[in-house]
Amino acid sequence: MKLLVINNLASGFGEGSVYDFIRSFARDGDEVCVRSTDGTTDVRDLLGDAEAFDAVVASGGDGTVATVSYRLANTGVPILPFPAGTANLLAANLASPMEPHALAKLVREERTLDFDLGEIEVDGHRFGFGIMAGAGYDAAIMHGAVPAKRLLGPMAYFSAALANPLPQTSRFKLDLDGEHVESEGLGILLVNFSKIQFDITVTHDNEPRDGVFDVVVLKAQNAFELIPALLAGLLDRGGDFPDRTGSLEIHRAREVRVEADPPMEVQYDGEATNLTTPFTAHIMRRAARFFVSEEGWDLFAEK
Repeated sequence: MKLLVINNLASGFGEGSVYDFIRSFARDGDEVCVRSTDGTTDVRDLLGDAEAFDAVVASGGDGTVATVSYRLANTGVPILPFPAGTANLLAANLASPMEPHALAKLVREERTLDFDLGEIEVDGHRFGFGIMAGAGYDAAIMHGAVPAKRLLGPMAYFSAALANPLPQTSRFKLDLDGEHVESEGLGILLVNFSKIQFDITVTHDNEPRDGVFDVVVLKAQNAFELIPALLAGLLDRGGDFPDRTGSLEIHRAREVRVEADPPMEVQYDGEATNLTTPFTAHIMRRAARFFVSEEGWDLFAEK
């Protein structure tokens, strides 16, 4: 098997578990090519001949996986999201194992499914995302978490949220597949995979193969008003499907345009862009091929 490993040295805690994966994976006749970046070299520059490989391993955080997935969109090259970042939400959503030897076995099993991606355009820049993108409070949290990621891990996001309990609110003008909607709140999310940190689900359903975004307006006037919705997300793990309360306003659309007054910062898959609204986004139907576990197959194959 011919495997390309994209290794983001700057992701997560830098413990190098991807090398354990390589040792466990390699067999007679295999070719494993490792290309590394510490952020100086653009990940996209490491993928020029990716289609010549049987599979690509994206070792890093969700932003690294998003960049690899977007570059390989619609090529049919299978990708392993290797959880070497801070939150590793895509791996969690896919119900993938976290242990490198189990991930090596997963690639050998060659079980794959095609999933939707999102493409967001802001101020002339385009980014691909697999989990969710948005503007406002979520982007502020992503921005605030950056300095503490290596020290605190996933708790860096919680710490950033606590440090900003009274974030900016804006008035939104949304174009959702041609339908015009106006709203107000702390931010807006375009959701593909719905699970976030601490196993909380933003929406009831997790349907990243249905060709539609869940467009979520954070209606709260301050961070404390979001707590009931977060608790409802936690309770969803037990299958109770509680209501998300009035803190979340949820729409569905394939094509989205967002304006905010005042403007809000934009993020995608945990990456702060330092760019602000307006933005447009659209769904890329089943554009990314990911390796999945048996549990992941059971979760998504029929959706």
